[in-house]
Amino acid sequence: MNRLPNLDVLRFILASLVVFFHLPQLCRNQGLPYFLEAPIFNRGIEAVYMFFVLSGFLIIKIIYNAKQRDAFSIKKFYIRRVLRIFPLYYLIVIFGFLFYWVFLPELEIPFENNYALSEGILLSIFFLPNIFAQLYMPGGILEVLWSIGIEEQFYIVVAPLLFILPKYRLLQYLMLLTTAYFIIYHLEPFDNLRRFIMVFFFLFFGGIIAVLEEKKQLEFLKRSKLVPLVIVLSTVLYFTTSIFEFETLAFFNLFTMVLFGLFIHTIAHNNFGVEIRSKALNYLGQISYGIYMFHVIALNAVVFLFLKLQKHELFSDTITIILIYLLTFAITIILAHVSYKYYETYFLKLKNKFRE
Repeated sequence: MNRLPNLDVLRFILASLVVFFHLPQLCRNQGLPYFLEAPIFNRGIEAVYMFFVLSGFLIIKIIYNAKQRDAFSIKKFYIRRVLRIFPLYYLIVIFGFLFYWVFLPELEIPFENNYALSEGILLSIFFLPNIFAQLYMPGGILEVLWSIGIEEQFYIVVAPLLFILPKYRLLQYLMLLTTAYFIIYHLEPFDNLRRFIMVFFFLFFGGIIAVLEEKKQLEFLKRSKLVPLVIVLSTVLYFTTSIFEFETLAFFNLFTMVLFGLFIHTIAHNNFGVEIRSKALNYLGQISYGIYMFHVIALNAVVFLFLKLQKHELFSDTITIILIYLLTFAITIILAHVSYKYYETYFLKLKNKFRE
């Protein structure tokens, strides 16, 4: 499948929003200067939700097209997902447990592990880091894996589900499934779905948008000049202002699910008339998985450094905040680049052998 325009850049922007979200939180917790006033510093969870919509959009698009050719292989699907997700995921899992159980005690840095090590490892290994994170708050390096767990759980369900569904009625079943799950998710008896952030409807809705596009049922968006502009402007305003307020979780999820799906379709199919061709930005998008996975490690290192420097009062609060951001992004990007070039690429080359 040819790469759709603008989506790599979007990945980098979303990963950056997650960094913006986590950085001031850790600084505040450690007594360092921080800045949280602008809404963009509080949109980390929404950035992850858009990641989910994007994942569903791309994965279900691939499966749908393969099914139309009667060429969909569950085996190849899972091999590709394993080769893309697992190498870096398990690398961070191993590092995270070593960090909190070995490195911090050796450095005599106080941190309480309030869970049995065997239970934490089992929950992480068997695709339940979202449950692990919510039950025990095991530390940022391991907690950030919750979203990868949601994607892994989605992959376990989506491949056999779409394999057995009839290809000519797949859209109708996706709509029914998404609607039913959305309703169930927000019902009181199913509070554990909300507690463990099992927001699979974001991924399935991304798939609905992808199938609608493949079936040429979104052509009206391409013919309109106003609607794509409104979609893009609304998304930008959502992330940069506080003009959108929601009284209930259901309205919040419904609004963001629909807006993010339409936004991804708009920029991917160039309805807005703009394609970002920057090699640097597109590359940063390609390594965005690493940026997301490594940023908490980089942030912990930078915060540790500035806790040591704070005693000497070398910088003003403003300069400290700026330096923490610059160093965190620089170290994160370096780690993600090295990982992508010298570690992930090996598995990605294997992954390409199992394309549909």
